[in-house]
Amino acid sequence: MGVMGRLKIFVVKEPVVAASCLIAGFGLFLPAFVRPMLDSWETEKNAKTPVELKDVVAGVTGKKA
Repeated sequence: MGVMGRLKIFVVKEPVVAASCLIAGFGLFLPAFVRPMLDSWETEKNAKTPVELKDVVAGVTGKKA
């Protein structure tokens, strides 16, 4: 019986543990791919400055600040 056969038996006998291992695998390997992608987009340089609260309140109420 090969590795795939044993893996199928493991998933059938222990589905919760298998799902937990799958989720942990995503959690370990996704940062290795997502972080470099975000760094390549250089989102920090294009970020706008946040609007002040008084400007938001003025826009909602219709009054000038």
